[in-house]
Amino acid sequence: MSPSARPPRRRWLAAAGAAVGLAAAAAWAAWPDRPGHTTVAEVVPVGPEDDGTPVHLETTLYLPDGASAADPVPAVLLAHGYGGTRDTVAAAAAELARRGYAVLTWTARGFGASGGRIHLNHPDYEVRDARLLLDRLAVRPEIRTDRPGDPHVGVVGGSYGGALALLLAAYDHRVDAVVSMTAWHDLADAFLPESSGGAAVDGVFQRAWAALFFGAATAGPGALAGPAGGDAAAPGPAPLDRSPVEESPVERVPADRSAERAPAERTPAAACGRFAADLCEAYRRVAETGRGDPATVARLRESSPAGVLDRVRAPTLLIQGTADSLFPLSHADANAAGIAATGTPVRVAWFTGGHDGGPGPASERERLRRLTAGWLDHYVAGTAGRPSQEFTWSRISGFSTAGRGVTTTGYAAEAYPGLGGERRLAVEVAGAPQVVVHPPGGQPAALSSLPSATGLASFVNGVVTDVPGQHARFESAPLAAPVEVVGAPTVRLRVASPTGEAVLFVKLYDVDPDGVATLPAGLVAPVRLSGLPADLSRAAPVTVRLPAVTRRIEAGHTVRLVVATSDQAYATGTALAVHRVAADGPVVLPAVAGTPLAGPEVVWRRVLAGVVAVIAVGVAGAVGVARLRRGHADRPAPADAPPLVVRGLRKEYPGGLAAVDGVDVTVEAGQVVGLLGPNGAGKTTILRMVLGLVRPSGGEVRLFGHRVSPGAPVLSRVGALVEGPGLLPHLSGRENLIAYWRATGRPARDARMTEAVRIAGLGDAIDRKVRTYSHGMRQRLAVAQAMLGLPDLLLLDEPTDGLDPPQIAQMRRMLARYAAGGRAVLLSSHLLAEVEQTCTHVVVMDKGRVVAAGPVGEVVGESGTVSLAVSDPDAATRVLAGLAGVRGVVADGGGLVVDVDGLPRADLVAALVRAGVGVERVAARRRLEDAFLTLVGEDTTGSGDR
Repeated sequence: MSPSARPPRRRWLAAAGAAVGLAAAAAWAAWPDRPGHTTVAEVVPVGPEDDGTPVHLETTLYLPDGASAADPVPAVLLAHGYGGTRDTVAAAAAELARRGYAVLTWTARGFGASGGRIHLNHPDYEVRDARLLLDRLAVRPEIRTDRPGDPHVGVVGGSYGGALALLLAAYDHRVDAVVSMTAWHDLADAFLPESSGGAAVDGVFQRAWAALFFGAATAGPGALAGPAGGDAAAPGPAPLDRSPVEESPVERVPADRSAERAPAERTPAAACGRFAADLCEAYRRVAETGRGDPATVARLRESSPAGVLDRVRAPTLLIQGTADSLFPLSHADANAAGIAATGTPVRVAWFTGGHDGGPGPASERERLRRLTAGWLDHYVAGTAGRPSQEFTWSRISGFSTAGRGVTTTGYAAEAYPGLGGERRLAVEVAGAPQVVVHPPGGQPAALSSLPSATGLASFVNGVVTDVPGQHARFESAPLAAPVEVVGAPTVRLRVASPTGEAVLFVKLYDVDPDGVATLPAGLVAPVRLSGLPADLSRAAPVTVRLPAVTRRIEAGHTVRLVVATSDQAYATGTALAVHRVAADGPVVLPAVAGTPLAGPEVVWRRVLAGVVAVIAVGVAGAVGVARLRRGHADRPAPADAPPLVVRGLRKEYPGGLAAVDGVDVTVEAGQVVGLLGPNGAGKTTILRMVLGLVRPSGGEVRLFGHRVSPGAPVLSRVGALVEGPGLLPHLSGRENLIAYWRATGRPARDARMTEAVRIAGLGDAIDRKVRTYSHGMRQRLAVAQAMLGLPDLLLLDEPTDGLDPPQIAQMRRMLARYAAGGRAVLLSSHLLAEVEQTCTHVVVMDKGRVVAAGPVGEVVGESGTVSLAVSDPDAATRVLAGLAGVRGVVADGGGLVVDVDGLPRADLVAALVRAGVGVERVAARRRLEDAFLTLVGEDTTGSGDR
């Protein structure tokens, strides 16, 4: 059942967990009552094709509700994957729009109803098209701009769209942030990979993936036209690039070079479908020969980020799948290195999924949404703190007991270590040199993986065996301890062949004690070696870097190295060949010491440890907003109604215990009201009833004139801290605030986070992890959390608990600043001196009843204690001590406090003047503590607050 389809009670509970960070980033995508959006569909003319044919792109702009020239919003350019259209990313666009972004989607040239041909993200075509779309965003009045013509924009895309995002950032410095998923680094390396360090021109042709790409385009325009095509053509094939975002979520460009391109005559135009002629001819040459050529490699690199990463200035998040034989983890690694070399912020995350395995489990998609949202919120919207530089990854950890596929475990390390890991473990493999045969015709061939975006791949990849006689096998001893492999293993081989050349596929299996071998993600390392001797003893060692993986190899398992001569996904030639292969040293396994990412069950246990009240407060506001939108509204209230009115409030528990008995309290705008009383007086119980967390036995609570009930809409105007802050230590202060606010379902721009953080005085600490906070900083962060949205009424339960004197003084000033703007504060406290200095009004309770209420001065009242400021304190002390009716004189700072028994203050002043002591000030002095003890008695011991 989807979150939006849950029964109301389940939806409420789901939001409760999100209120303090339980799947916090997923909450904004699941909550059904968030602000909506409108869409604007347009057909946008762009540059023509080589033959002069005009090209028009189908576009859709998603505008969040409330976006206007007076309140412009940041933008996101959202690109689809290969074979997709603007409709493919509609769900992700709607999510981002509900998050407050204007999102522009389009169908790239060569796909769907857009005209033109496929150039594979060439700078003169697809990249130029995207730049024109940036121009269109810049003139929309609803879009925030940095300067005329420069929209404040992030670019997000998966695979085909992910590579476009990188290329656009390289060619157009108006891009402010990039989220690139499952993208390529070098297309030549993707389709002609070589794992021993050889050139792409000598790589091994990935014929299966190339055929899928070419086949999707050669069926003609109708095959790729979707429902928006405007004709009766059948929908085209499913997109080959199903990136995670699709499941949910200035430098001049080179001049138009169309005139320089001569049409390719060797390949009939009808056979090319919607492929550009130069690409079509390149594919024909490589597919027929099985070998790359310099012209093809050069053309593919024109469509690759590899050569222009030094131009990228936009902070970039790179997300890559561990089950991807097309654009493996090495592509993200190379992109990260190229961008980081310029000093541009870059972060890398790996997920369980990819082109072969699909987008991964739902938990993985939620994690990627969270990463994407955090990146955009900081670098584009400016509503979040700097994202963590943690490197995160995941691996399959089992199967779901609900029968819904695999389950994954996520991990994090402080920084991305690259494919070499943080440490390396050498595992010796044994086996004599072996003879392997490449079969004539290249068949039969091993089936290591099934390149496809379909789910069938996940059932095949990694569980098949190799063809007898066509592979060499080397095996380790059982491991004494488990190894968490994170990165690309390496191994040295020696190879000999009478032909002088060999195409090989190197694989690393995890073999359990029963002999069951698993090839992680079905990934292989293709190698083309040339200049080989016929004699193995004369062969030089060759280092092979295997595909990067995330795999836990358990103790007792063995590591099996396999070197095969054929693979179904690659072109290996047709000639019969015999090679000799030997392992020349250990297999080196990279490892990373990661911290497991907290799953929902871990977070929930933390929630139950003491933050139930915070959860309910956040949800009360969220549910209140939701119910208000559904038409659940209380009767109209006067515009000048007080923030809080409590009348006859009573709470009786089983056994007849009355925790609160007939309480009347009124809190007006601009007041800071202190709720005082000994333990057991009922202070916290009153706060709970005000928030709708506890049902009263009698009386009523009204907020701004509206009666309070669980989930009442008016609760959205209240911020609260009751019985603990409920903060997640592994997140920064800002991330905690963002998670809490998202759970309310309200737009990010309404959070007023900058103001709340400023009032709370958190400074730069807001971007540190909460686990580094002192107790005082946690309290201030908790108060800032309650202040999000700058609610009209703030309820705080012991906000100065555990603070030292300087921190208490800071809290005092903070609350005074907050109320000065016409808002109201109600706080409970045991620190009477602080209440006296902080609050304008006070309510004193004892045994569930109000025993005094009013302005602090009135409650303190008159007293036999007089405060004096005099010119000579020592002389004044001698004079006053000799007066009848003076019980004591004590120094207090620069003045005196005189305890009198019925002696008028005028007599004190007269005596001092006669003695020649100047009197600068005289005032009655009675501390709130004195009044409190008078009202409730000396014995205030209780068993706990009620």
